[in-house]
Amino acid sequence: MGCCLRQLQLFSTCMAFSLGASVGTWKGAIGNWSMFIWCFCFVLTLLILIVELCGLEGHFPFSWDNFLITCNCYSALLCLSASIIYPIIYVQLLSNSHDWDRTIISTAFSCLAFVAYAMDVTWTRAQPNMITGYMATVPGLLKGLETIVACVIFVFLSNTSLYLHQPALEWCVAVYSICFILSSVAILLNLGKCDNRLSIPFSIFQLVLTLLSVLLYTTALLLWPLYQFNEELGSQPQRSSDVNCSSGLSTSVCIWDQQLAVVSLTAINLLIYVTDLVFSARLNFNSS
Repeated sequence: MGCCLRQLQLFSTCMAFSLGASVGTWKGAIGNWSMFIWCFCFVLTLLILIVELCGLEGHFPFSWDNFLITCNCYSALLCLSASIIYPIIYVQLLSNSHDWDRTIISTAFSCLAFVAYAMDVTWTRAQPNMITGYMATVPGLLKGLETIVACVIFVFLSNTSLYLHQPALEWCVAVYSICFILSSVAILLNLGKCDNRLSIPFSIFQLVLTLLSVLLYTTALLLWPLYQFNEELGSQPQRSSDVNCSSGLSTSVCIWDQQLAVVSLTAINLLIYVTDLVFSARLNFNSS
């Protein structure tokens, strides 16, 4: 079963990457992100398949099953993000192009890859005597989602003209970076089995980090739309005020849409952090 799923993952990510490359997806930041995801997942899955076929799982200084379920969880989340972001951008941009069909098919293969990775996680967890890895738990999945949404935000922020003109917006970028680091630290501590080396229980440590992230993201959610869509502050409150958006001739995401994407993703990630906070608080309450 695992080998069959691995082959399906290889096929679907390869097809998504190939079709995306054939329509020039790499020309934009979102396209680069999607192409990176499909290529990364393909290479990672190929390496895992080679290791399993050669029977080398026991030669690593860490739990192979834990590593496997972590890779599959992250690959599933990554493919899910590509399956959502890629069609939203490129189906619209290429709606009048002969490449539109290939964009749709590429999205379909990306969705298939997500399903294959999710099935792999489910199948791995269903094995007898399987110790569930951190990334397959609710806190782990939430932390993974937080980092991936942050990565998508960073993709849009690769256009520095969105924020360099305003210190408040630079603060928002700092918030995204700080919270990404905090979530990554929590994941790495757990995966590296270093969570028991802290002077406080890891659950409390994670709760504090999540609370801090919620507070920081709240400031970003307030400041970003205020300084991006307030006409009194020199911004463009309407999409029609952006010439690139209203012309319909642009082959990339216009500035206003990028600004809207960032605030939307900020709201989504804040919701994920709040969910994480509630779940962590409940776990601490039940264990006390």
